[in-house]
Amino acid sequence: MDFTPTEEQAAAQGLAAQIFGDLATHERLAAAGTGTDTELWKELCAAGLTAAVEEIGLLGLVLLLEEQGRTTAQVPFAVTCAYGLLAVAEHGTDEQRERLLPPLRDGTAVATGAFPARDGLRADGEGRLSGTVPYVPWLRDATLVLVADADRVLWIVRTADPGVAVTPVETTAPWSAARLTLDRAPGERLGGPAGRTGAKSATGTAAYGAVLAASRTAFAGLQAGVCAGSLARAVAHTTTREQFGRPLSTNQGVLLRAADAHMDTEAIRVTAYEAAWRHDRGLPHAAQALTAAWWASEAGKRVVHAGQHLHGGTGADLDHPVHRHFLWGRQLDAYLGCGSEVLQELGQLLVKEGSQ
Repeated sequence: MDFTPTEEQAAAQGLAAQIFGDLATHERLAAAGTGTDTELWKELCAAGLTAAVEEIGLLGLVLLLEEQGRTTAQVPFAVTCAYGLLAVAEHGTDEQRERLLPPLRDGTAVATGAFPARDGLRADGEGRLSGTVPYVPWLRDATLVLVADADRVLWIVRTADPGVAVTPVETTAPWSAARLTLDRAPGERLGGPAGRTGAKSATGTAAYGAVLAASRTAFAGLQAGVCAGSLARAVAHTTTREQFGRPLSTNQGVLLRAADAHMDTEAIRVTAYEAAWRHDRGLPHAAQALTAAWWASEAGKRVVHAGQHLHGGTGADLDHPVHRHFLWGRQLDAYLGCGSEVLQELGQLLVKEGSQ
């Protein structure tokens, strides 16, 4: 394995770091509230960072999402790339790629995903979907939703179509989330029809598994950035804040807590890199994606708690920037499966692979 970024990946990451660092300031984030920073989103798309994801791959996307996570920038970058650009590029038909990718590249279309699959969401023989997904991130901004039905078939749903209802909800992290309610809403099958419309197929199930694995890897990269940003704030605070005439960072307990958080952050990062690297090279990566998701959940939770704890009383201030990292970290802890759920899924996968 070699996780050294290519020249294109390094350039994209540097540009992302500059844009997020310049525009995702505490003041702008506070002004955005629970919504999206539309000006920042336009800037990212104008810089070509969304379009670049098709060239730099999933590992490149992980690098970009790390930079977003460091600043907790409120833009639908992860969902548009994971559920839109990469999903359509890898699993769509030629016609779907030609029609759907250009607006996703330039940001005039925003995609998100109703994942994981839910038993109550069904497609009939005409490709019309019914059911409710209680929480979909960045759905308030989305023009397209990648919906996984109970049979794990993937459908593209347009939020402006009849039968589609979007009801805003507030979650731990301010991700412009909403409830998705479908009432015989028209769906377009990703990859085109396969036999009887809506029928379960090996191809459809494989596409679902691939998109879920890529999404878990992408959001693990986002969590790595969230944790790195939280830890950086904790280090800055403890090295400048004095108690009894010396910086807090000189206390052994503080050093040990920060060191543990650093090791957890690196574990999230390296497992996300491995899963993304294997994905880009066409190697089996289902177990690696689950491993990255487990570390993002379990270790991510520890890191953002440590970051807030190391700020002492300041960390209890809901308006302090470190609290935003705490909220994002806890949201990512359970998104696409909490630690225990992911661990069970990983165990079942390993047993299945061992019996083959």
